Amino acid sequence: MNIALWIVAALLAITFAASGVQKLAKSRQELAAAGMGFAEVFTSPSVKAIGILEIVGAVGLIAPTATGVVSVLAPLAASGLVLLMAGALVMHIRRGEGRGIVVTSILLVLSLFVALGRFLAW
Repeated sequence: MNIALWIVAALLAITFAASGVQKLAKSRQELAAAGMGFAEVFTSPSVKAIGILEIVGAVGLIAPTATGVVSVLAPLAASGLVLLMAGALVMHIRRGEGRGIVVTSILLVLSLFVALGRFLAW
């Protein structure tokens, strides 16, 4: 189980870090043009805040467990990502974005798997 948690956490960390960096590096208009329709609805500071939350969550998935320092932060980070993805799922459903619904649902379930697995191991 621990190996599965590490693999899923690593994949999620890579995904959320890349997504967060993209949100910080590009403007709202560039994100919207690249197919991220949510950027049309949110303000620039909101998009940047989401990017920061994704990066912090990505670091939180790996660093606490890897270092053994305050390891309770790993399941808390995963829980935060679950909440972030729940909000994103609502937004994608409201906008009728089928692809966004599928991707967000997968990320939500995987984040929930890590959160529950790390809480049970803690």
